[in-house]
Amino acid sequence: MTKSNSLISIVGPTAIGKTALSIKLAQHFNTEIISSDSRQFYKEMNIGTAVPSEEELSAAPHHFIQNKSITDYYNVGDFERDAIEKLNQLFKVNSKVVMVGGSGLYVKAVTKGLDNFPEVDSSIRERLNERFKNEGLQPLQEELQTLDVASYNSIAIDNPQRVIRALEICMGTGKPYSTFLTNPEKNRNFKTISIGLDAERSIIYDRINQRVDIMIENGLLDEAKKLLPYKDNNALNTVGYKELFEYFEGNYTLDFAISEIKKNTRRFAKRQLTWFRKDTSIKWFDYKTNINEIIEYIEYEI
Repeated sequence: MTKSNSLISIVGPTAIGKTALSIKLAQHFNTEIISSDSRQFYKEMNIGTAVPSEEELSAAPHHFIQNKSITDYYNVGDFERDAIEKLNQLFKVNSKVVMVGGSGLYVKAVTKGLDNFPEVDSSIRERLNERFKNEGLQPLQEELQTLDVASYNSIAIDNPQRVIRALEICMGTGKPYSTFLTNPEKNRNFKTISIGLDAERSIIYDRINQRVDIMIENGLLDEAKKLLPYKDNNALNTVGYKELFEYFEGNYTLDFAISEIKKNTRRFAKRQLTWFRKDTSIKWFDYKTNINEIIEYIEYEI
């Protein structure tokens, strides 16, 4: 049976031009946009997460942009539930909806569903969080490498929350975290057409460096300074903020903090591409591809 509703999912590394493409496609198909960027949910994080401008937001209806506070607890499972509910509403009006974002796990949650993990004793996470606070990330990374080398090699290993989550499952179940990543995809009532934007590595890096400079010019320092009291919140364990927190606390010079933002953003883009390239259903286009060529592909797939 052919599914009559289509989700046009736009992915790719940061700073590649996903927002601009999503707006053009939403306008062409006279539809709305769901953001799957896990940091653009937070209303206090504006400049550092490259939230679409007021002009861009008014060019097409957007959902899940700055709809939460950094003090709210909101995870990928919550997003899966909320996004599917929103899609069901939108598909009543239009058979096509656009989704855009570079947060691979959040994209997967909507398009394929999340893997099911068993409940484990909450005290394990508490102990791991305490260890991270006292010992730093490296001992936890080393323990994960011992318990589950597959996860060590595949997750965002410099993200404390991801490392702690994987360790929590390993320790709470006695089985590697990676063994729970094999659940069958959920059956969705829509077809997903996945579009990836890419460019040569040097171009991606240049675009990232330029974006960081623009963020600094636009007031990222002031934005980050206001958020310093909340620096331990998970939402703020984010490139662009954590480096400036180091500067405010006297651990970095400003120039070094900015260079670290650029370096860590480049690393993030590399991880994004590694994640998305595992998905063979994504049709990749150069970031300069004419919009008509992309529309032609989508209409053929529909």
